[in-house]
Amino acid sequence: MKFFKEIYKILIVLILLFIGVFFVYPNIKKDPSLKIFTPADINPKLLDSIIIGNTLQHFIPDFDLYNQDGDKVTQKNLSDKIYVSSFFFTTCNNICPIMTTNMKILHDHFLFDDEISFISHTVTPKIDSISVLKAYSDLFKIKTSKWMLLTGEKKQIYDLARNSYFATTTKGDGSDQDFIHTENFVLIDKKKRIRGFYDGTSKEDTKRLINEINILKSEYLED
Repeated sequence: MKFFKEIYKILIVLILLFIGVFFVYPNIKKDPSLKIFTPADINPKLLDSIIIGNTLQHFIPDFDLYNQDGDKVTQKNLSDKIYVSSFFFTTCNNICPIMTTNMKILHDHFLFDDEISFISHTVTPKIDSISVLKAYSDLFKIKTSKWMLLTGEKKQIYDLARNSYFATTTKGDGSDQDFIHTENFVLIDKKKRIRGFYDGTSKEDTKRLINEINILKSEYLED
C-alpha cells in the first residue's frame, strides 16, 4: 500500500511538471523590449517625402558641434552610450523651461550611470554661444559629462532635428529665417538607432522615459 502511495505522489509531481512546462511557462511574460524605429514607423509629417515608408534601419549620422565647455563633440563622444536628444534655446520662456526641468530629472536620476548621456541642441546658435550655454549649464547645475548643451552651425543642427531625429514637423533649410520649436525627447540606443519619442513637457512621459531607458539597458545585459 505504501508503495502505491509513493507512486501516486510521483505521478502527481510529474503531472504538475507537465502542466508547468506545456501550459504555464509559454505564457510567462517575456522581458519587454523597445521598438527600433524606421522611417516607416514615423509620422509622415515628420519625414522628407523621399524616405516616407522606408523600412530600412535608420541611424543617427555623425555631427560636429561644441558643448558648453567649448569642447568639440561628435558621435565618438557618445560611443557605447544610450542617450536622449532634445532641442531648445536659452531665451525660451514657453516650453523650454519645463523641458529643462524634466531633462534635469533624467540627468539627476542617471547621474552616476556612465552608460547614459543626454544632449540638447540649441535652435538659436547665434544667440546661444558657448559662454551663454555655460552660464545656463551652471544655473541648472548640469554636469557636462552627463548632459551636453550643443551649439554650432545652424543648418547642421536643423538638419539633425528634421532628418535624423525626426523631432519636428516644420519644413525649412536652416536659414536665418528658419525656426524650430519642439518638445520631443528622442531615445537613441548604442547603435545610434531611434528607440522612442517622448513629450519633454510631460512628467508622465519623463517617468516613462526613465523606465524605457532601463528596459533598453537590459538589452545589453543579454549580449
